[in-house]
Amino acid sequence: MSATLAADEALARRRAAGERVLSMASGEIGLPVLPALADRLAAAATENAYGSVAGSPALRTAVAGYWERRGLPVDPGLVVAGPGSKSLLFAVLLAIGGDVVVPVPSWVSYAAQARLVGARPIPVPILPGEGGVPDPARLREAVTDARASGQRPRAVIVTVPDNPTGTVASAATVRELAAVARELDLIVVSDEIYGDLVHDGSAPAVSPALYAPERTVVTTGLTKNLAVGGWRTGVARLPDGEPGRALHARLVAVASQIWSSPPAPVQSAAAYAFGEPPEVVERVAASRRLHETVVRAVAARFTAVGAELHPVAATCYLYPDFEPLRDHLAEAHGVHGGDGLAALFSERYGIGVLPASAFGEPGRRLRIRAATSHFYGETAERQTAALEAADPLALPWIRESVDRVAEALADLTGRTDLAGRAPLPDPANPEDPAGPANPADPAGAQVPAALAPHP
Repeated sequence: MSATLAADEALARRRAAGERVLSMASGEIGLPVLPALADRLAAAATENAYGSVAGSPALRTAVAGYWERRGLPVDPGLVVAGPGSKSLLFAVLLAIGGDVVVPVPSWVSYAAQARLVGARPIPVPILPGEGGVPDPARLREAVTDARASGQRPRAVIVTVPDNPTGTVASAATVRELAAVARELDLIVVSDEIYGDLVHDGSAPAVSPALYAPERTVVTTGLTKNLAVGGWRTGVARLPDGEPGRALHARLVAVASQIWSSPPAPVQSAAAYAFGEPPEVVERVAASRRLHETVVRAVAARFTAVGAELHPVAATCYLYPDFEPLRDHLAEAHGVHGGDGLAALFSERYGIGVLPASAFGEPGRRLRIRAATSHFYGETAERQTAALEAADPLALPWIRESVDRVAEALADLTGRTDLAGRAPLPDPANPEDPAGPANPADPAGAQVPAALAPHP
């Protein structure tokens, strides 16, 4: 069972039982559907026939344009659509065959999917602060050793930007990774589902397809940038050349036996979204600003109590390390690793997080993965207000969630002097994950009466 989905289900059961819980376990984006996107889906509701296994020509053409605008031109004939990028990743691994190198830490499903296709995941640590990409030098060593022992590594998975760390690998590291993959004849599978959620729009994440286009498969979808995870739509970009076209043929064959064709109404809406009309571009930009503001505020809470945290550069994820607090956590709470720390957050504070072990790290590591994507409100009204707010942290329901995290951390670490008073980040200072205190007074914020919390 996926660790994120299992955690979500457990929290849902507790919420249904009347408990007060705060979900920070999964990265589902809690935002409403863009109305124009919903209109496209509704208009296509009568499209009920099977279509092309690889996806409709309209969708594949729109996706090709999306990637071309990012410096990755592709023949629409080398684009494959499927019911979610997660399904596509599984099908890609099945089509490639052989064992799979995965970064440590990495998203919970990579190693699990490798095992499901009969492969062995080969873990390789990342460089500090450059999540999602295995350390290229250690990649070379791990693959060489694996082949010497009879394993058959044929692919390496990377994530740019990264889940779970919220960081972005440097262009130099991605370039070196691509060179090592070419040297070792590995296919690079680049999961770029968070590509549109880099906080600094002037410094986008760099795809390995720029440096090794002949051997890089890129996947993405609309789950994160447009918050339509339940629609299940994803796309893959296959490399040009004879090996890439052969892989495309195998991928389409796999898809034909698993999902036959992507759902037609969703494809119609997705074609509109990947075309990036102004309203889509504006919504993604608003989402990106919201994620950055809230995740940096929560990052400030973690660093204020002494946890170590690389600056979050993308998405809504944090991956704090409580190693500096090991002695206190052991003495005060009997916590010696990430599993115990995550359990304590859940049982004592009602806050759902995931331990580092869910992402391939040893159980002793005092790291957790936390996501802020559920802070934006439980209704479409509140979520829309969060998207439109000049200062989302002034909205009472968002401030309440941030303060709840601060209070739990203060109690957990014994830093009760910091409860609710950790500095908020300054949007004008992107260098510091905490930044100077935000001068806004949440108590004085003007909120529509319909959105105000009930007494």
